[in-house]
Amino acid sequence: METGAPNALLKEQATEEKGETARLSSFIGAMAIADLVKTTLGPKGMDKILQSQSRGQAVTVTNDGATILKSIYVDNPAAKVLVDISKVQDDQVGDGTTSVVVLAGELLREAEKLVNMRIHPQTIIQGYREALNCALKALQDLSVNNVDNPEQYKQDMLRIARTTLSSKILTNDKEHFSNLAVDAVLRLKGSTNLDSIQMIKKTGGTLSESYLDEGFILDKKIGVGQPKRIENAKILVANTPMDTDKIKIYGARVRTEGMSQVAAIEQAEKDKMRKKVQKIIDHGINCFINRQLIYNFPEQLFTDAGVMAIEHADFDGVERLALVTGGEIVSTFHN
Repeated sequence: METGAPNALLKEQATEEKGETARLSSFIGAMAIADLVKTTLGPKGMDKILQSQSRGQAVTVTNDGATILKSIYVDNPAAKVLVDISKVQDDQVGDGTTSVVVLAGELLREAEKLVNMRIHPQTIIQGYREALNCALKALQDLSVNNVDNPEQYKQDMLRIARTTLSSKILTNDKEHFSNLAVDAVLRLKGSTNLDSIQMIKKTGGTLSESYLDEGFILDKKIGVGQPKRIENAKILVANTPMDTDKIKIYGARVRTEGMSQVAAIEQAEKDKMRKKVQKIIDHGINCFINRQLIYNFPEQLFTDAGVMAIEHADFDGVERLALVTGGEIVSTFHN
């Protein structure tokens, strides 16, 4: 019977840590991540200058915990858990990315002291869970609900918004933007669907020139010669091709005996488009918004009918428009 060295489970140059060494490595890595972002916390927090190692070596100046942690390379498993905590906080809440990492780091710092006192990790975890329940109960006892008092409810939300903006780049204009944010959320009338709030960015101007507008803004141009203002609009939101007035035959060959037959094909396409436009107009609309392009011929037909037509409204635009108007995006017009 032949004997030999057992097959290695790890790759070459790989290292394995066990017991106290692995535990100590996890503590050190997690606390290092917490110490990295701790100095950015609060209104007096300092910014970090991050330089990319890729081509171009882009430089980023930020005090946002999630941005900092996403930009650094981490190979410690416990440190990666803290980075993931920050990402989840950013995705689910949008604020507190630094706070959760600092809090988790301090909990681990205290846990290290308890482990050194020979207290079992499961006992420490059980103690933290009991402390969590006590903290939640204390917060519930201290909480107030002013939803029945609209004025006080708005003041509470303004205080929350100001606190959130205190550590952001908008801190110098936090009064202005906290009012914008609260007014926008109050218009949702209890809904938690933030997709109904649209932010349009324009170059030039100052932060203080930002404003909250009434209604819905679709940043697109209206067709030539069509009405620019409509009251009591009847809107049809569609995602349909409006460019069949031109011949588009791919992967096929059409043989004709003269240009007159080509003209007949083009006329048939125009007749088809004319019927489609008429079906749209027959719904009694005076505003047609399409996600796809509207070519010259159907645009002319809409102009002749006095219908406002807006083309190439991006997918996000038509989805949000259908949401705020309570309508549906249609692609056929037979019914």
